[in-house]
Amino acid sequence: MTPNSRTGAGRRNLATLICGALAAGGLAAAGTAALEPGAASASSHREAPLISGTPQYDNTDLYAFVSPDKPDTTTIIANWIPFEEPAGGPNFFTFAEDAQYDIHIDTNGDAQGELLFRYTFRTHTKNEKTFLYNTGPVTALDDPDLNITQTYDIELLKLKDQHLVSRTKIADDVPVAPSNVGKASMPDYDTLRKQAVHELAGGATTFAGQADDPFFLDLRVFDLLYGGNLSEVGNDTLKGYNVNSLALQVPTDMITESAEQPVVGIWSTTRRKNAKGQFTQVSRLGNPLVNEVVNPLKDKDTFNASAPWDDAQFLKNVTHPELPKLIEAIYKIEAPAEPRDDLVDVFLKGVEGLNQPPHVTPSEMLRLNTSIEPAAEPKRLGVLDGDNAGFPNGRRLTDDVIDAALQVVEGELVGAANDLGDAVDANDKEFGASFPYLATPTEGSRGPLAEGVDSGNDVRNQLGDALRPAGAGGSDDTTLIAASAGAGAFGILLIGGALLWWRRMRGRAY
Repeated sequence: MTPNSRTGAGRRNLATLICGALAAGGLAAAGTAALEPGAASASSHREAPLISGTPQYDNTDLYAFVSPDKPDTTTIIANWIPFEEPAGGPNFFTFAEDAQYDIHIDTNGDAQGELLFRYTFRTHTKNEKTFLYNTGPVTALDDPDLNITQTYDIELLKLKDQHLVSRTKIADDVPVAPSNVGKASMPDYDTLRKQAVHELAGGATTFAGQADDPFFLDLRVFDLLYGGNLSEVGNDTLKGYNVNSLALQVPTDMITESAEQPVVGIWSTTRRKNAKGQFTQVSRLGNPLVNEVVNPLKDKDTFNASAPWDDAQFLKNVTHPELPKLIEAIYKIEAPAEPRDDLVDVFLKGVEGLNQPPHVTPSEMLRLNTSIEPAAEPKRLGVLDGDNAGFPNGRRLTDDVIDAALQVVEGELVGAANDLGDAVDANDKEFGASFPYLATPTEGSRGPLAEGVDSGNDVRNQLGDALRPAGAGGSDDTTLIAASAGAGAFGILLIGGALLWWRRMRGRAY
């Protein structure tokens, strides 16, 4: 929790907001330029007991923003599978086949989803007789050396009071970008990423695949709030880890109620098929860090199985948050007075005059005013620093939600000005300027290629030939002979490597 800088204009606007906003019964000001809200929340990596044991179904983060290079569209990014170790093979990271990955849109503020984008996945294996994810260098998504592939469908469900009105398939058998195994396996991963960007009818664009985890923070906070010692903050705990991402860019008029009501609420869920063949919701995510920090242990699994229209059961967790009391106990920073109505207005309703829809039903979700134009120079603290295009008006990839959340939970909106933060102000990798905006995943093999494997007919190609399944060219006998020869070459390579290691370890000549 280290200080960070903020512009003088942002601080003056903040003072304007504080003078009487709560007395008026909400966070309102003369205009959106004077609004300086935040949210008492955090992200969702391993945030609940049950979901932490099933990472394929675990939502980690949700982002929603007006597309900076296409301002007539809105981009939604939802991530799953926390802490993907890039070298975590041979079974690399796939979406679950027995899951429905859902993105919900509330178009009118009633806490009900009127639109639902549903992603479902299928896994395809070319050769089950090898342990390898790929059997040679992969240069395209349809490369025969990419042994394990996935494809997905998207359905658009239109709902009214949670009853199905219509169901339309808007994507069919779209390829997924694979895990980034390494330089030898995927010498040009950017090309694979581009091939996984797919244009849909009606002006939408979709992407599914691995990406660098865009969330940045110092997770040592869970060591009793940085161990009561702030000398070690500033370490981006998620640096070097990947996630599986879904990115969807849609024409804004496709998801809004009208031009006069441009605010949408967005949340994501995962539904898993149970033993009876029925789908049950096991994960839910709207605002960042809610289930991780706001909800106590007794409510975490319940929240993951719940829906926004039932969020009244979690109200006390917002009005009487635990985090300020912990900070007061350890760092002697006085906790703001309860109940925290300032957090309720922003966290459950959206900010009046900015991203609060009319006749809103209090509920937890990201709320985005799609009529706010993208900022030419985004500020990492978003609305808290006078940038109304940022968090908590939706969430951009560059928004520093940890610092914004810490400052607000410690009373920034009720007169307790502070500059708290975790000293991690940006992601370790730069984000893209166009869809899907996410940084490419860290590769599993980050070292240089070994000597002697850069020719056109090197051991990588021999390995691929050895493992090509029967029927992929030539007779079965020919394929078996090639397999034997290739496997023999691979075995010699392994034995030679083992002998070299033994020689080095024993210091003997060979």
